[in-house]
This record gives sequence, structure tokens and C-alpha cells, in this order.
Amino acid sequence: MRKPVRAVVAAVAAACAVVLIPVQSEAAEYSSALKIRGVQYDAPGRDSNSCSSGNTDEEYVTIKNYSSTTTVNLRNYVIKDAAGNRFVFRADHYLQPGDYVKLRGGNGTDSDKNNVVYRDNCNFLWNNDRDTIYLYKPSGSPADSHSYTRSGSDADGNGYVSFHG
Repeated sequence: MRKPVRAVVAAVAAACAVVLIPVQSEAAEYSSALKIRGVQYDAPGRDSNSCSSGNTDEEYVTIKNYSSTTTVNLRNYVIKDAAGNRFVFRADHYLQPGDYVKLRGGNGTDSDKNNVVYRDNCNFLWNNDRDTIYLYKPSGSPADSHSYTRSGSDADGNGYVSFHG
């Protein structure tokens, strides 16, 4: 009678091992052509969110299309920080394979030619000490995310962190 019990225990253990495999693989990269390439989380100079004379336009996140064949429209993609502050790309902005866009703070004119989109908001989005950046697809599923700390991620202290080459 012990042999059938051992067989059942072995089957249960095997089933548990199969269940654990997907849980362990959740840390894998998201399946997305768009990735967060880097962030200028601390604008050079003294932080000032004045719309007329501030430097929020010097704070930006770069999003790159890493696909070698697919053009991606940024319309309805969402970028968020850990506190839930968010920006939704409301207009069409096409990223060709290998192309990128800098999402800047402040006000300005969006330009495909200059690879820039402005948030039209003069408040800083990224924290200077630490934050997490999330990029979501229009469907709401995650495209990419990265966390940084000033002390652990920014070796040269210039306020910029690179995530993907």
C-alpha cells in the first residue's frame, strides 16, 4: 500500500513544481517593442517648476522602439511614476524601428522631427532621490518598468539613468 501513496506524493510534488515555474518567470522582460531607454530624473540646476522660467523641460524620459521591423503608434500609451502621476499620449506619434521620443516636462511644441513630446505640465514628474517608471500599452498591460535610486543607480551623479542601450 505504501507504493501507491508514494506515487500520489510524487505526482503532487511534480504538479507543484510545474505550478512554480510560471511564478518564477514573472520577472522576465515584458513582451513589448517599446522600452524605457533612460530617464533624466533630476533636471540640471536648481529645480524650478515655473512655467515661464523653470527647468521642468530638462527632465525627461526616453522611450525607444526596439523592434527591427514594426512601427508603433504611441497614442494611448501611458507613462506613470510610483505615486500614480501619469501622462497619456493623446495624439498620434509614430516611432519607426529604432526611433525614440523624449517625453519632457513643461510646455512646448510636440515634434516627430525632433523626437519630443511635452507633457504640458510644469510640475516635475520624477523624484530626485528614487522612483519607479511604468510604461503601459493602450490595452493597459505593462510594456516596461524600471526603478532607480540616486545613490544606487546614478554612479556619476548627473541625474540621468540608462536602462536599455
